[in-house]
Amino acid sequence: MRIRDQRNRRRGVLAAGLLVVTLALTSACTGGKGGDKGPGWQDGADQPAAKASVSISEPAADAKDVPASAAIAFAAEQAEDVTVELTDAEGESVEGELAADGRSWLPAGALTYGASYTVTVTATGDDGLPATATSAFTVMEKPEKQVRISSFLGDDQTVGVAMPLIVKFGRDIPEKYRADLQRRMTVTSEPAQEGIWHWVSPTEIRYRPKEFWQAGSKVSYRVQAGGLPLGDGWYGRADLTVDIAIGPKLLMTVDNGTKRMTVTKNGEKIKTIPVSLGKKSTPSSSGTMVVMEKLRKTVFDTYDELGPEDGYRTKIDYAQRLTWGGEFIHAAPWSEGQQGTTNVSHGCVNVSMANGAWLFKNTRVGDPIVVKGTERKLQLGNGWTDWNVSWEEYVKGSALPYEPAANDETDPDVEASEAPGA
Repeated sequence: MRIRDQRNRRRGVLAAGLLVVTLALTSACTGGKGGDKGPGWQDGADQPAAKASVSISEPAADAKDVPASAAIAFAAEQAEDVTVELTDAEGESVEGELAADGRSWLPAGALTYGASYTVTVTATGDDGLPATATSAFTVMEKPEKQVRISSFLGDDQTVGVAMPLIVKFGRDIPEKYRADLQRRMTVTSEPAQEGIWHWVSPTEIRYRPKEFWQAGSKVSYRVQAGGLPLGDGWYGRADLTVDIAIGPKLLMTVDNGTKRMTVTKNGEKIKTIPVSLGKKSTPSSSGTMVVMEKLRKTVFDTYDELGPEDGYRTKIDYAQRLTWGGEFIHAAPWSEGQQGTTNVSHGCVNVSMANGAWLFKNTRVGDPIVVKGTERKLQLGNGWTDWNVSWEEYVKGSALPYEPAANDETDPDVEASEAPGA
């Protein structure tokens, strides 16, 4: 994970993807009755006016106390090419990128608190003549109230295909600031996949693709919140960027009717495992869950929850957390005689010691497990339940309007009844 604070100055190129027009100056000799004449100087009044025009609206000229997150907003008319150059007081260029709408430009990182900058926007029309607008501004001093921004995942982790991207904030983000913040949150994947951010609470936002991540994908997500106003005098502390990899598609499907877990890898069945699920008084949850945590050895202690009569304290091997409420996949040597035939657990997916070790070795945080046919439905919010709602419902959690992708394809490796969100 890389944190860029306001002291980091980015230098280098202009907005990515923009074309800069270079005018080729030519000269020619002309003849007349007076004989050959060399090229002469032209008065400025004789120069044709550029067809294009451009103006800068934000930050306003000579503005003070500009947020360190400031974007350059401009209007260009009859322009075929536009370039934006932002320089600091020493004349060093600041790297940035043009927005998709072509009407604003965002620096690659938060600007330096207290520093002065000059922006020049150049628009060139089909006549090849440039029009230029220039504005200077000063960034605010470093604010006292700053919101910490953190990611559940760190750089270079490899996770399962159901892994949601999870970003948390150190204080509540008021609703009226969420859309602006979300505009500064970008996700890129190779190959490209449709997805959206979803506000789980005022302090947490998650991103999931429409279908499971494609196996082997490279994913990068960025939060450009350094210096961004977040309400009540609070500002984002720093920008955040995370690069991760997606592992193979390992899917665990548990059927209460057969008391079996079927494990597939990239669509091919690789193992069938007998299981014992929760007994009728403590049933397992049915739904699509995600491995959230892996513990080689742990202790289950339920005395505080269940009391001295029903509570227990047991050493556990090969535990993989599925819900916040305490449902795990784990080795249970004491129930090996019932695995495959009878449910005797307190809600967990019991497997043998050998199968527990095999699963632990082959799974990753972010791998999905689908449990079917139990007496209890998975409660939303009890774990990473992002895949337990339909896509149509999930997009409603975004602070920005959902724009469907051009091509709508479903995951061919998951049956319709088991597909995420089904």
